[in-house]
Amino acid sequence: MDVTAAQVKARARELGFDLCGIARAHPIEAERLDHWLSRGWDAGLAYVRERRAERLDPARLVPGARSVVVVAASYAPDPRDPEPAEGELPIARYARGRDYHNVVLKPVRKLAAWLRERGAKVYAEVDAGAVMEKAWAQEAGLGWIGKNGCLIHERLGSWLLLGALISDASLEADAPHPDRCGDCALCIPACPTDAIREPRYVDAARCIAYHTIEHREVIPADVAERAGGRLFGCDACQDVCPWNRRAPPATLVQLRARTPSLSVPEVLALTAADARRRFEGSPLMRAGRDGLVRTALAVANVARADAERLAGDAAPGVRAQALQRLSGMGT
Repeated sequence: MDVTAAQVKARARELGFDLCGIARAHPIEAERLDHWLSRGWDAGLAYVRERRAERLDPARLVPGARSVVVVAASYAPDPRDPEPAEGELPIARYARGRDYHNVVLKPVRKLAAWLRERGAKVYAEVDAGAVMEKAWAQEAGLGWIGKNGCLIHERLGSWLLLGALISDASLEADAPHPDRCGDCALCIPACPTDAIREPRYVDAARCIAYHTIEHREVIPADVAERAGGRLFGCDACQDVCPWNRRAPPATLVQLRARTPSLSVPEVLALTAADARRRFEGSPLMRAGRDGLVRTALAVANVARADAERLAGDAAPGVRAQALQRLSGMGT
């Protein structure tokens, strides 16, 4: 196997990544993950519990694993980017352009193929595999896990999308990054729903991002009331982070903002065909038409006529949310 850490990092730069670091592969201490799971802060996300053992031990994914390569692409905002229109439902910054899973996964796969051509075994993923990306990113020297649970880089802030490659290639490891949050805890009170239960521990059951993206059933009334009209995801904890104030704009064109917000009427009028036509290739398709309409019913000012119409919708989640909304309107 003829490859060095410097060559891997050079190839990552050629593929467009802003950062690349390497950690020595080893079993991760289970304490942090189990602390989160034991309190139910995963909100029943089955894919996390089902692959716990693999998340903690990279050798279960690649026998003989020696290295974990972590890459990062910035999606930091550009002052020229469009901002949410007044009165519309805002979308989290990472979801305003192309779907990052596709944008970042393609070069990650190219990097994995490049390593395989040099004789290495590789497991590669972007936010959809059994890898603790942020933990490995800190070990690989890319930044530290902030009190809001996001990875933070001194120059690029927390506007980062991560990819990870586990390999049996023996690569020189970088030094782990020290924690630089210090006494700052601005992100904790900034969370609209108090989802940051402890520093670096987010309760998904309280998180606006979880309820507007992953969750498919009725959004709890107290979460909806405090969601600030957010349609998809939430940036509250990142918006107040001092490390984000000077982050340079992202350079990947595909991640540039195109749809910062949507109006209530256009969301409530969406059909499945409309959603596919407008949002194909966008993170918004994670929620799809049904998820977007359900969320708008929960977080926006909705006319009774719209709630009554959608109470008969074909989607169970939309129907249930519309009925809850009607129950709150009284007679």
